Amino acid sequence: MKSELRARLRGRFEPPGDKSIGHRLALLSALAEGRSRLEGFPPGQDCASTLGVLRALSVETIRDEDAVEIEGRGLDGLELPEAVLDCGNSGSTARMVCGILAGQPFTSRLIGDESLSRRPLDRVVIPLTRMGAAIETTQGFLPMTITGGRRLRGIDYELPIASAQVKTAVLFAGLYADGITRVKESVPSRNHTELALLAFGASPIIRPGEIEIGGGSSLSPGRFKIPGDFSSAAFFIGAAAFLAGSELVVDNVGLNPTRVAFLEALQAMGADIEVEAAPSVPSAEEPQGRVVVHGRELQGAEIPREKVPALIDELPILAVVAAFASGTTRVEGASELRVKESDRLSAIVEGLRALGADVTESEDGFEIRGGRALRPGRLRSFGDHRMVMAWAVAALGVEGECGIDHLDLVKISYPGFWQTLDRLVC
Repeated sequence: MKSELRARLRGRFEPPGDKSIGHRLALLSALAEGRSRLEGFPPGQDCASTLGVLRALSVETIRDEDAVEIEGRGLDGLELPEAVLDCGNSGSTARMVCGILAGQPFTSRLIGDESLSRRPLDRVVIPLTRMGAAIETTQGFLPMTITGGRRLRGIDYELPIASAQVKTAVLFAGLYADGITRVKESVPSRNHTELALLAFGASPIIRPGEIEIGGGSSLSPGRFKIPGDFSSAAFFIGAAAFLAGSELVVDNVGLNPTRVAFLEALQAMGADIEVEAAPSVPSAEEPQGRVVVHGRELQGAEIPREKVPALIDELPILAVVAAFASGTTRVEGASELRVKESDRLSAIVEGLRALGADVTESEDGFEIRGGRALRPGRLRSFGDHRMVMAWAVAALGVEGECGIDHLDLVKISYPGFWQTLDRLVC
């Protein structure tokens, strides 16, 4: 794609529905007693994979423009699938649905695409096995077989690493377990599951660093409006932050405190960002609002290690911003990036070097000495949708034409990405 050195972003947009929230609401809707309506349901392939798995389990799902209606079958209403459950590229689908399938009386087999089949599953398998589930993986990866008919038991489980997906799988399994299931986390992860359980009428007990759920909780259907996906909006927020003269308004974006560490990182770099939260909402609802960005020159910053888990999906775009900021930006404690859709640490470093950036890779992070003029280059996505979008933003700051492979990968999470980018760039 071609971009000019003085590119700017001008205008306003609303990102698609948050896919992290969409997965959870869809799965819990299937377990509720009656029909739920999910408005603003994410349009990407990842959430479509979750709906496909639910349909294979005999759950009725109806798409209506940007909404989905799901006829819940109750905790015990899912049926033996006639074929394997295809999770596509969605790690969220594969990991979170495991907790539900572990409590079923039938056997299920999960598969995924080539990328997903390289992502480790032991972090989910270990706690579910402790709860009594019978799970067989392919050397720790998909395909996976979950043999049902075993009674689960509640456990106390402390997450060895911050992972909202593992937390979700254990809590979902806890709905089927005898006794209390308690998950402890030393570093807070996304709390979308806790909010969703509350919204469906379950009774999780939420304390600082600890969540517990009792087995047998019935779920009530509801009508939900999914806020815009902050991780999708982050690419445009990051671009507007470092492209001087940009003026961008992001409407109806999710502002869950466990998701917005990226804004804090940008502000530490000197970004001009205003956050306008919508009026207060009940404790079971997701906060949302508006983000306004005015572009200016930025400075590098040290990103605190304890903040990294809360902005793990935004690190590729943060690295791009850092390459255009003066001074040094350092990130440590990000080894989780190596087991995403690609080894994102290596992908970030290779791509920025192709543009002429001064960057060093470490085992669990990177250091970027920004501020130098970058040159056009060929940028590899490694089959990763977030790397495609990060490189699209990087190309905006380069004078000349950059090559980016597999542009269509954005359909995994943000099918309208290119249209939004074309409309906002001036």
